Amino acid sequence: MSVLLAFLSLLIERAVGYPDVVFRAIGHPVVWIGRLVSALDTRWNRDDAEPEARRQAGIRALVVLLAVSGIAGLVLQLALGASAIGLVLVALLASSLIAQRSLASHVRAVADALDAGGLPAGRSAVSMIVGRDPDRLDEAGVSRAAIESLAENFSDGVVAPAFWLAVGGLPGIAVYKAANTADSMIGHRTPRHEAFGRAAARFDDIINLPASRLTALLLVAAAFFVRGASPQNAWRAVRHDAGKHRSPNAGWPEAAMAGALGLALAGPRHYGGELVDDATMGEGGRREAGASDIRRALRLFYMADNLLIALAGLVASLVMAL
Repeated sequence: MSVLLAFLSLLIERAVGYPDVVFRAIGHPVVWIGRLVSALDTRWNRDDAEPEARRQAGIRALVVLLAVSGIAGLVLQLALGASAIGLVLVALLASSLIAQRSLASHVRAVADALDAGGLPAGRSAVSMIVGRDPDRLDEAGVSRAAIESLAENFSDGVVAPAFWLAVGGLPGIAVYKAANTADSMIGHRTPRHEAFGRAAARFDDIINLPASRLTALLLVAAAFFVRGASPQNAWRAVRHDAGKHRSPNAGWPEAAMAGALGLALAGPRHYGGELVDDATMGEGGRREAGASDIRRALRLFYMADNLLIALAGLVASLVMAL
């Protein structure tokens, strides 16, 4: 029934997202997970400890985080039961950990800001979804950053949660989101988190491997149905460029998106005042990009998301028919 859960959750989140009234009333599960990560970081990541001690503490923190999240998901799923109503309720809970609507909304806001307010507004909008220095970005840089964020977050904000929901039900998606949240908070190579966050970063890399490859395939397939997109170039970029990215996962969806749209994404970027020299995805594509390219990327995203939902529905039907 986990595959059916994934199908229903994707449909629910695509239709209604996570309502603002619910967020204002009780917050969001990712916020709750973030509070636990922060508490573990504050309590166990001691500045005066040796690197090896901090690395071991990071492993313990990750185990605690995953155990709490997984057990909470399991208890909720068992409590709601396997009835039709229980299945829908579990799907509703799981849909809060998928981010189709919010991702598209945030990326579309960058295109709208560029069209309505020019570069200053675009920089402000893109700063909400990327960590790079917005003041260093021109209009093309803002547009590429938004498109790269769309590609990468389609993988770890939509496809990966749905994948682990299909594999492990509510506990599976809860564990995935806990690991992903930990990586975003402490999985950085900073003096404080170089050792403590190493386990979280490595674990996140591992559990995103299947989804990043699936995302690339979905984007390649979606290019067949989107006017002006090239599935051949998308596949070529995945084969030639994905493995060159500094991330073992981000390069796959970014390369597919770059090739499909005829863009050159990634490459050298500034984070926190430091230049990060990364490989270019979609080598030979154009670096110039604008709001219209963001909207093209969104059309490709929506088609790929439609294919993901259809795939989940097909697999669920086949499993139920057995």
